[in-house]
Amino acid sequence: MMEPRYRDVKSARIPEVRLASGAAVKVICGRVNGVSGPVGDIVIDPEYLDVSVPPQSSFLHPVKPGHNVFAYVMEGKGYFDERRDSYAFEVIGVNYFDFQRECLVGAENIVHYADEGDSIVVTTEEEPVRFLLVSGKPINEPVAWYGPIVMNTQEELRTAFEEYRNGTFIKHKAG
Repeated sequence: MMEPRYRDVKSARIPEVRLASGAAVKVICGRVNGVSGPVGDIVIDPEYLDVSVPPQSSFLHPVKPGHNVFAYVMEGKGYFDERRDSYAFEVIGVNYFDFQRECLVGAENIVHYADEGDSIVVTTEEEPVRFLLVSGKPINEPVAWYGPIVMNTQEELRTAFEEYRNGTFIKHKAG
């Protein structure tokens, strides 16, 4: 447990890095080509990148060993595996019951990188792709979640909601 923190980061504070491949990366948290994002000092050592890859190009990014990694595709389409093997990663999205597993991943899909690779490669063809790339150290704790509250057990959730109803949920006062 730790004190809750809120980070109000305006878009003007988020640096954008242009790579030689033509890709543009907004660095919210983490580091790309020596440029650090404005969000730091987080226990799980996360990276949070907003990546745009133009048509006919690629994006290569190192992944920290032991980190969980996923990409959420916001716009366009891209290949999220350099071998173009549609079974090299998990895809969760709008085509859940589509048994025709295509390697070209489009908007509103999440790509979860399950293997312990040292980098990810995203390539495009005729269409650009924009995605969030998120990674961090796993916390290896159980998760109990309901609405806006996340705890480790159902009992902790019961206590949190009881405290919320009683007005005692917030323990730290700003000031």
